[in-house]
Amino acid sequence: MQWADFLANQAATHSLSPEQTAAFVERLKTENSGKSELNLAIKLGIEEDTFTKRMTAVYKKFTQSYPELATSKGRGKLEKLRACLTRKYNGGQDAQLTIKEIHQNIPPALPFKKFVGREAELQKLHQQLQTSRQVAIVAVAGMGGVGKTELATQYAKQHLQDYQGGVCWLSAQGIDVEIQILRFAELKFKLIAPDDWELADRLRYCWQHWRQGEVLLVFDDVTDYKKQVQPYLPPELPRFKVLLTTRLGFDRTLPQLPLGILKPLAAMKLLKLLVDDRERLKSEPWVARKICKFLGYLPLALELVGRYLDTMPDLSLEKLLKRLEKKRLEHEAIAKANPLMRYEYGVAEAFALSWEQLNENAQSVGCWLSLYALADIPFSVETIEDDDEQELWEKAIAELRKLHLIQWQAKGIYRLHPLIRLFFQMKLDESSNAVEVKTAFVAQMVEVAKRIPQQPNREDIFNLTPHIPHLTEVATHLSQYLSDEDLIRPFTGLGWFYQGQGLYQQAEPWLWQCLKIAENRLGSEHPDIATSLNNLAALHKSTGRYSKAEPLYQQALELTKRLLGNNHHIVATSLNNVAELYRYTGRYSKAEPLFQQALELRQRLLGDKHPDVANSLNNLALLYGSTRRYSEAELLFQQALELKKHLLGDNHPDIAINLNNLAALYKSTGRYSEAEPLFQQALKLRQRLLGDNHPDIANSLNNLASLYCSTGRFNKGEPLYQQALELYKRLLGDNHPDVATSLNNLAGLYCSTKRFSEGEPLFEQALAICERTLGVGHPDTIMVRGNYARFLREAYR
Repeated sequence: MQWADFLANQAATHSLSPEQTAAFVERLKTENSGKSELNLAIKLGIEEDTFTKRMTAVYKKFTQSYPELATSKGRGKLEKLRACLTRKYNGGQDAQLTIKEIHQNIPPALPFKKFVGREAELQKLHQQLQTSRQVAIVAVAGMGGVGKTELATQYAKQHLQDYQGGVCWLSAQGIDVEIQILRFAELKFKLIAPDDWELADRLRYCWQHWRQGEVLLVFDDVTDYKKQVQPYLPPELPRFKVLLTTRLGFDRTLPQLPLGILKPLAAMKLLKLLVDDRERLKSEPWVARKICKFLGYLPLALELVGRYLDTMPDLSLEKLLKRLEKKRLEHEAIAKANPLMRYEYGVAEAFALSWEQLNENAQSVGCWLSLYALADIPFSVETIEDDDEQELWEKAIAELRKLHLIQWQAKGIYRLHPLIRLFFQMKLDESSNAVEVKTAFVAQMVEVAKRIPQQPNREDIFNLTPHIPHLTEVATHLSQYLSDEDLIRPFTGLGWFYQGQGLYQQAEPWLWQCLKIAENRLGSEHPDIATSLNNLAALHKSTGRYSKAEPLYQQALELTKRLLGNNHHIVATSLNNVAELYRYTGRYSKAEPLFQQALELRQRLLGDKHPDVANSLNNLALLYGSTRRYSEAELLFQQALELKKHLLGDNHPDIAINLNNLAALYKSTGRYSEAEPLFQQALKLRQRLLGDNHPDIANSLNNLASLYCSTGRFNKGEPLYQQALELYKRLLGDNHPDVATSLNNLAGLYCSTKRFSEGEPLFEQALAICERTLGVGHPDTIMVRGNYARFLREAYR
């Protein structure tokens, strides 16, 4: 039963009226836990007082079932009721979810009958997780191939019913762990934290609103606990259980389940299950035991050998053992000659036999797949256009799967065991065409990077996320194989991917690395250096670090002029970037000539019907509006709007921006009846295209509220101002110029309605933020200071 259904059921049980039920369900919805009663009242279309009265009646009725509510007051009463209902939801028989209803992303597992020799470990693991919040499955002596991941997978599958809050599987070697958590919460629970929140705040939001019930988080293949796990742990609540798999021992304060090799009898049992022809093992039982011992009783090695035997039905076990022993001698000789080369004896020999069983095409495909990161590999043969080539890939993948050299995860998704990946990489490095293969691989990943727009939307992010670990692998380990032409593509793409989600801390290192790697290979006089400087400056500007952005923008402009001359459309973009920064910081006289140069250049080079021309018209109009040249601004705003509609249609975020700008101009000149419908159109368009959690929504709410106040409709303006302020704070943090503007506006409303005691602290906050972020001489700071001074004269005269 879903939480909302459970609430409706409880409302009926306690004889709530339809109006009380609506208020009760809205108040107790998980996604509304942090919202004020005012917000919820607006959502239901009622007054705040009415909402409060209905909830008072709800508490009174529920007190009959939960007497402890009688001793609670205010917010405490709500939290007490939530706790009581959550306890009932988790404990009641009617609230138990079926296996199919429990949200999980557990990878495919072996059939349980083939998972042998680990029964005691499974039981012990469950016991440890009941008494400890975190448990690590640790390979004894750092061995690979002992089945750590398989043990975790089997545990999660078998105990899924115990984790009604879901099982979230996280690959420590894949895309950033925090991104994986956010994606799981979004896809499974529809929990979407605002894009402009700090990452820690987004994670906190997910944990706070996670589905009720016990939760299992699995961090697979951890190599650095402090970096890959610790920063992303949920709150220390008993319902969150954390399971790790690792080859490394951690701090002994973390409960550990040591996992060693299989016992001899279990290894024999596994081999029997893997080999279809049981008679072969029965006819040579002692040799079979020797093979298990030779393979070190490692599950992965036994799996490889079992699959190998199935492909060679006439091969005797004695002959197989001799082949394995021969491979061991070869590996020992190589390891002696190169002590840095790492071999996992047992698995290495089994892999070597499997390698020889592959045809050349399957070997090549295995080596190609080993270049991907240790994460799910999104690869669909259906995307290969040539039918003959597609058939070759299909046969190669089938052969690799048959020998257990790749793992099928889902349709079009594969994965390599870390050791198998290592051995394939070794084989590739030994080949004569290693450089050619790696060059072709990075070229393919560059095509993925080209698909990342500078401002990705939710659909872009969803589609690109599976590719990000592999793009990271190229940028981190294979950048030497990038061509000069494509050198900055992976770094820029990764920067934009994170920046577009408001993950600025994740974006910045990639953009800095982009600049450094370009300087090292291309020198300081290259167009890609200017591009990298512009990208870094844009990141700083997005985060309000204008003093850091300015020199980067100026360097990019000077370099672009030097390399391309003054008559180039990229120079126009650079001029526009510098001018826009000047406008942001109130230096209008410096911004205007640059905006005009950019517009003239774009019109001359691109023609009058181009999106860049529309942007230049809009930017210049904004500048004219800021300097009270309204008639000039109006003409340009109208031209920009008409051009954008012609180029983009009516259903595009840019149209909302232009509508909003034109409406703001009408309001500034007292043309309220013309402004109102445009503000409303802009708000509806933004809500439809961007959702409710976006700074542009707050901007539209603020503007519409301002219009209402300008026409004396304060009762309609106040709730919109409050919504805008809450949204800005949540999205941008408390110390942002837009928050200051919102505080200033709400304080102004309080002043107009003679509520001076409510307005004064808001003016003080607004002025402090402006002085801190923009400086004392910025036009916005001067405006807020003037408003505050007028308020003081009015309040204390």
